[in-house]
Amino acid sequence: MFLVNSCRTALDVIGPTKHAYLVLRRGLANSNARTTAQLPPRLVIREEDIEEAFLKGSGPGGQKINKTSSAVQLKHIPTGTVIKSQATRSRSQNRKIARRILAEKIEEAEKGPESRAALKAGIKSKKKASKSKKAKRKYRKLEEGKNGPVEGKEGAEIDEPAGEELEEE
Repeated sequence: MFLVNSCRTALDVIGPTKHAYLVLRRGLANSNARTTAQLPPRLVIREEDIEEAFLKGSGPGGQKINKTSSAVQLKHIPTGTVIKSQATRSRSQNRKIARRILAEKIEEAEKGPESRAALKAGIKSKKKASKSKKAKRKYRKLEEGKNGPVEGKEGAEIDEPAGEELEEE
């Protein structure tokens, strides 16, 4: 088999080999395209406004964390906001993480409920509410299904008004 490019499907076949490998194209793999399109761009902080210090870490991680200066502390000079990051053992990764957190904190302080973090939290809470509502609906339907045949076996018929009362609750 050889490489097959098809505009009609999201799958590519890669070859020449004995086996065909199906790979989902990157452009169509992003299922969160709707949510990312609604979010505003991230806040960019100028390097002149940041004071950076590298500190020795603490906590779990053993001797390596305690000996090296891999924890990053950032101070945003105009606002006075201070962030410390020790998420990983890598100094460069901690710098990136600290900058992202600092930008989120500053944006949240400036924009409030219209900030990127607040919008993300709103989307997350809506998804959670929808999920719990769906679960309640599912279990209510299962409960109605259980109760219906059991009462029918005993000889009691189910009235339509009783079913309507369950739906109103």
